Amino acid sequence: MRDQRRGEKLKLGAFFHPTGNHVAAWLQPEAQIDAGTNFRHYAEIAQIAEHGKFDLMFVADAVATRDGKLSALSRWPQYMAYFDPLTLLPAIAAVTSHIGVVATATTSYNEPYHIARKFASLDHISNGRAGWNVVTSSNISEAFNFGREQHYEHEERYDRAVEFVEIVQGLWDSWDDDAFVRDRASGRYFDPAKLHHLNHKGEHFSVRGPLNVARSPQGHPVLFQAGSSETGREVAARFAEGVFTPQHSLAGAQEFYRDLKGRMARYGRPPEALKIMPGLNAIVGRTKQEALEKYERLQQSIHPDVGIELLTNAVGGFDLSEYDLDGPLPDIPDHYGTLAGKTSMNNVLRWAHEEKLTIRQLYQRFAGARGQRTLIGSAVEIADDMEEWFRDYGVDGFLVHPATLPGGLSDFVELVVPELQNRALFREDYEGPTLRDNLGLERPASRYAAAS
Repeated sequence: MRDQRRGEKLKLGAFFHPTGNHVAAWLQPEAQIDAGTNFRHYAEIAQIAEHGKFDLMFVADAVATRDGKLSALSRWPQYMAYFDPLTLLPAIAAVTSHIGVVATATTSYNEPYHIARKFASLDHISNGRAGWNVVTSSNISEAFNFGREQHYEHEERYDRAVEFVEIVQGLWDSWDDDAFVRDRASGRYFDPAKLHHLNHKGEHFSVRGPLNVARSPQGHPVLFQAGSSETGREVAARFAEGVFTPQHSLAGAQEFYRDLKGRMARYGRPPEALKIMPGLNAIVGRTKQEALEKYERLQQSIHPDVGIELLTNAVGGFDLSEYDLDGPLPDIPDHYGTLAGKTSMNNVLRWAHEEKLTIRQLYQRFAGARGQRTLIGSAVEIADDMEEWFRDYGVDGFLVHPATLPGGLSDFVELVVPELQNRALFREDYEGPTLRDNLGLERPASRYAAAS
């Protein structure tokens, strides 16, 4: 076996769509039918992931239900009724002790002060395990819930996001680490010299500060980002500490890895300050045949209406319902690209043009893995693939998307994790108490401590 990255360990996250990553997962008899609003279900899967020594669990979010054809949406429960992540994760933190708790929160329809306060609070509640996945929102339905008739344009979304994150990071430094003396003898609760006002006035926001939460155990909760467009890469190089990205070939992953790590120097950041973790829809069996049977059972359960609706969302809302399912994808007008997540849309268009997939084949591939890479096989086969991508510098780890929950996650923990541990590719136990400890990320010094 090649010796690259000897001594380094893979990082693993678990991405929890409530009933499972596959759009037909909820139809399986073993699925938790009310998963989105069942706390015991979330607690169980978080504890399974922690038993498997995963670095983190991650839940996505949107501040709207999906719009579209109700006949299709009624067959696809995900993102229609589920807990607010920042209400859910403190409760998860109380029933776990090591796994990181990471959630999406949009910069398009929040205020920086709110987000800074919520994630700092989560970091305290979890004793240093919080992470924020920074997104800009691409779902037009969200705009309608916040007084807007249309979504922010792609570049404006990112400009706003950069300023938003800078404010949040500034607010997280409102108090020095040792500001709270809490001394009864002197009657002094905090040192006034160690409180800092941000006094930010920018293009999109005006925020005085300070934050009414003490500096958190990690200094700053860990920042994640998921955009893979040109703008998204630049933003990630600037501030992200973890990146979730759909990558479908080792060559493509290596290019992304080299490009993103190479951009970091211009922001004074070393490459190791960012962990790249592509999505992996791993379907594992005790044999390859068993894994294939699991996959086919799921694929056969995809209702065409759901497949078309999911594909329509991926291409910015262009209605595909009137086209022949077994014909080619029609030309999608350019302006639809401004309404879609660019990475997902680019992947769909590439599959259609390079592989000549039909609409049915496209929705089966996309719906089966939500645009992530699908890997089907035995534990040895899946570990072989993961090791190759890791040792050949395509990834620092993976964000595992279990096709079904809890079964798909349990299969991965029971079969793949021991195989990775046997190869010394994955930890036997957690390195430390915080998410930063386990990801190998430094605790950031306060800007005010650095200045002094």
